[in-house]
Amino acid sequence: MSEPSSPVPFEGVPVSVKIRERLKAAGQPFLANDNIAGFLQPGEVDGLLDEVEARMQTVLDSLVIDTANDHNTRNTARRIAKMYVNEVFRGRYVAQPPVTEFPNAARLNELMIVGPITVRSACSHHFCPVIGKIWVGVMPNEHTNVIGLSKYARLVDWVMGRPQIQEEAIVQLADLIMEKTRPDGLAVVMEASHFCMSWRGVREMDSKMVNSIMRGAFLTDATLRREFLSLIPGRQ
Repeated sequence: MSEPSSPVPFEGVPVSVKIRERLKAAGQPFLANDNIAGFLQPGEVDGLLDEVEARMQTVLDSLVIDTANDHNTRNTARRIAKMYVNEVFRGRYVAQPPVTEFPNAARLNELMIVGPITVRSACSHHFCPVIGKIWVGVMPNEHTNVIGLSKYARLVDWVMGRPQIQEEAIVQLADLIMEKTRPDGLAVVMEASHFCMSWRGVREMDSKMVNSIMRGAFLTDATLRREFLSLIPGRQ
């Protein structure tokens, strides 16, 4: 384990350093797929935006791109900074979206499937796009919390809006939905195309990755599992 970092003077220090020191002091990890919203102070996201823009400009300079005279790339550093901080990796810097939970007053106990929900993420190895779909199956019980259908999409967007590895992302999502709904069973299937495989490397255009998480009744009841998988369009 590394030794604790010494305190960093506040004045003149990049905002990213201030945030990292705060996270380290709290023993909080800040891996690529972690959410750090609870450790950001007002105005610091804008500060990150400015800092990323400045650092990205040095990357463009190192790529020997004349952004001063090329009208197509003159503001590219700012555009990339806004894309990463405000869009592609937004799930790292904003709090979990509010999810209103209702008691299962009707005592629903039949399989419910939500999907396909669009996945827009990025591989944490190369920051290349990961685009796909997710299907969620819930087997409720009388104690299950019921959440609105749109909330599943919001949770997916929040978890996937970070640099992710698909196998880890689907576990994060399943853990979150289990915590929110407390069902008898939960099933999550994700199918996605990875641009780090099609855009670079082997440049295989048609390959997709499919993986699943089965919890509770979906893990122990083969009939329920088959029913869920058979009801996913195109996934039979």
